[in-house]
Formats: sequence, structure tokens, C-alpha cells
Amino acid sequence: MLFLIEFSNAIRDFIEAGGNVLLVIGILIFSMWLMILERIFYFFNGHRKAVKDARKRWKAREDKSSWNAEQIRQAMISRVALGLGGNLPVIKALVALCPLLGLMGTVTGMIEVFDVMAITGTGSARSMASGVSKATIPTMAGMVGALSGVFAATWLQRTTRRERMKLEDRILLERH
Repeated sequence: MLFLIEFSNAIRDFIEAGGNVLLVIGILIFSMWLMILERIFYFFNGHRKAVKDARKRWKAREDKSSWNAEQIRQAMISRVALGLGGNLPVIKALVALCPLLGLMGTVTGMIEVFDVMAITGTGSARSMASGVSKATIPTMAGMVGALSGVFAATWLQRTTRRERMKLEDRILLERH
């Protein structure tokens, strides 16, 4: 229990040092990772079932060689691939937002530094420290969130492409 209290105090102190923008970045990263984990969970559970269903429906067809059969095959493959890449565009957009919000934190922190300089009239390092931390911590958090999201989004995109090619190889047209 003591560990949880210390952990929550450390997070609270970190958010206070980084400003309100850091809280927004944290919510954005949390949302992004929820979507990434949902896609990974779908890949290991729902996708396998979708591939199995598509292969079963294809094997049940009598016509596997006409132009119409080719269109149906492409539609089946596209549906399975779309299901796998569901939230990928949203995840990519959230990855792109992370560094932009970090930059916004930098700007708001530097505004605070300039306000302190204007009020005190000096460049005292102690008086500017709070603004400097509010300028650098959100930048770091935005970059860390973006990097982790880029790796996950790239893996998801590569997996979607690979699974589509595998399905294309498993559902074949018969040539007469």
C-alpha cells in the first residue's frame, strides 16, 4: 500500500513539474497504447478466427476460377486486412500528435520563464527553474511517447501487410 502512495506522489510531482500539457500528453499516450494493445489482442484472437472463416467460405465455393470469383476473393482478403488494420490510422495520428504537444509544452514553459524574467527583472536561475522544467519535461514525454508509438505502429503495419500476403497465398484461384 505504501508503494502505491509513493508511486502516486511521484507521478503527481512529475506532472506538477511538467505542467498541464504533460497531463494531456499522458492521456494521449495512454489512449494510444490502449488502441495498440487492442490491435495486438485482436491479432492474436480475432484475426485467426477471421482468417479461418474466410478460408472456410472460399473452400465452400464451387466457382473458383471466374472473374466474379476473383472479385469475391479480393473482397474477402480486403475485409480480413481491414479488420486487422482497424485503428492504425488513428494510432499514427496520435503518434504524430505526441511531439507536437511536447513542443506546445516547451512553448508554454518558455513563456513562464520569460514572465519570471519580466517580473523579477533578473535572470536568476532559481526563479527560472520551474519554467525550464515545464519547458523540457513535456518535450521529453512527447518524444518518448512518439518513439514508442512509432515502433508499435510500424510492427502493426508490417504485420497487417504480411498477414494479407499470407491470406492471398492461402486463398488461391483455380485456373482452367
